[in-house]
Amino acid sequence: MNIGVQHGIWNKDFAADKAGFESVGTIHWNYATSELYEQSLQKREGELAKGGALAVDTGQHTGRSAQDKFIVRDTNTEDKIWWDNNKAMEPKHFSLLWQDMLAHAKGMELYAQDLFGGNDKAHQLPTRVFTEYAWHSLFIRNMLVRPEREALEEFVPSMTIIDLPSFKADPERHGCRTETVIACDFTRKVVLIAGTSYGGEMKKSVFSLLNYLLPSKNIMPMHCSANVGDKDDAAIFFGLSGTGKTTLSADPSRTLIGDDEHGWGPEGIFNFEGGCYAKTINLSREAEPEIYSTTERFGTILENVMIDADTRLPDFFDKTKTENGRCCYPIDFISNASETGIAGHPKNVVMLTADAFGVMPPIARLTPEQAMYHFLSGYTAKVAGTEKGLTEPTATFSTCFGAPFMPLHPSVYGELLRDLIAQHNVTCWLVNTGWTGGAYGVGSRMPIKATRALLTAALEGSLNAVDFRTDANFGFEVPVAVENVDTKILTPRKTWSDKQGYDTQAAKLVTMFIENFEKFENHVDSAVVDAAPQLSQAAE
Repeated sequence: MNIGVQHGIWNKDFAADKAGFESVGTIHWNYATSELYEQSLQKREGELAKGGALAVDTGQHTGRSAQDKFIVRDTNTEDKIWWDNNKAMEPKHFSLLWQDMLAHAKGMELYAQDLFGGNDKAHQLPTRVFTEYAWHSLFIRNMLVRPEREALEEFVPSMTIIDLPSFKADPERHGCRTETVIACDFTRKVVLIAGTSYGGEMKKSVFSLLNYLLPSKNIMPMHCSANVGDKDDAAIFFGLSGTGKTTLSADPSRTLIGDDEHGWGPEGIFNFEGGCYAKTINLSREAEPEIYSTTERFGTILENVMIDADTRLPDFFDKTKTENGRCCYPIDFISNASETGIAGHPKNVVMLTADAFGVMPPIARLTPEQAMYHFLSGYTAKVAGTEKGLTEPTATFSTCFGAPFMPLHPSVYGELLRDLIAQHNVTCWLVNTGWTGGAYGVGSRMPIKATRALLTAALEGSLNAVDFRTDANFGFEVPVAVENVDTKILTPRKTWSDKQGYDTQAAKLVTMFIENFEKFENHVDSAVVDAAPQLSQAAE
């Protein structure tokens, strides 16, 4: 192996040659935050924002390239991967891509970080990440779990990521779609990223592999946020973008476990990550003071955020670059974050939806079968104006509240969740943060004060003591009256002036659920199928 210069701390017995590198100009091993800042600024990869954050741009890719992600289809993955949801790559194409990327790296200056995916030491995924950019090395250092410095000389990776944005893939030679590719070999635990500078590809690659590996150990990988109260009463919050997952889990009276990825195993829940990757669009000090404060700190990365050339102040309301501006920071930048990233078994599971049809109640209690049904459905709704050509609310179903990151069939995750719920006597809730009094354009957004009051009552346990009714549309239980909450909004039909319009809209949404779930019916038992809404009941 012809490595010109190597700096830092690493395991000399498990060096870069184990990833296939034969000739590299320089490798900077496990650089600390300050060293990566210096490297990034020297190379003009980014600029300093006021307060000390490092501001960077990712070029044409300001989000994940979901259509360019592939999983190698080999004898190990052939019968395991949910191929209806994941694109396949032939082993020969992956090998050529790996070979060509290693050749591209000859003489290049690279950065390497040795980190862990997962805070639970019994189930951690030791991960080595080689990057072309210094700021990418800082990004992944922020996002994953950092070992103690003295442990780095003995670190042995199980997973390897090679991230070279300057390499352009050849679709014909490499069996991909474009010059951009995220290729995952789950057998060899190697991920190759090329043609994109978006930092999120690295973190989601680790999540995808954990989603593949952990279910066989009876550990449920989850795309969710989590927090815990002072009585060890942990709660999990599933939800797609825009449903309030980050906002509602950021409760100053509870400790934040993590904001995006967790596992649930024999000892309880644990954060997969050591950092947060929060959206910054319209971020303000008043609305989200904890997250806002991180954008003024040394160590935070501001990704695709407009920075004033004179004042160096970030403008979080400027959408010129993208609406997907982000800040990436270590989780300990949040004052009430957990020091361990670990909590006991949750007492409550919350599934968040933003129902733009105005049909669902603000909160409902679910049976284990209903919880599995709604988990597999992963429902929320997009509203008019969020996408070009969208003129009315549109239902969105993303199974397991994170379909792009689920390599196995959704029923695998659904059954794990149902078993854990039953084993630990967990109470499940469906919370609608969407519309009331009519569909989007007629009704109004669910009052955040009411949502917080209902959620607080659910997590504290007092909500279980009130009277419930059975919802005619979905069959789940809905509270009849709750202190400090307008009773009217608990029965959505009563909030509509056009009662017939409500019935029509409810029947329409019920039909969407039924049609979407048809693809899962042969993978779940009859009790889950029976948890579906019924058209015959879709009117009050």
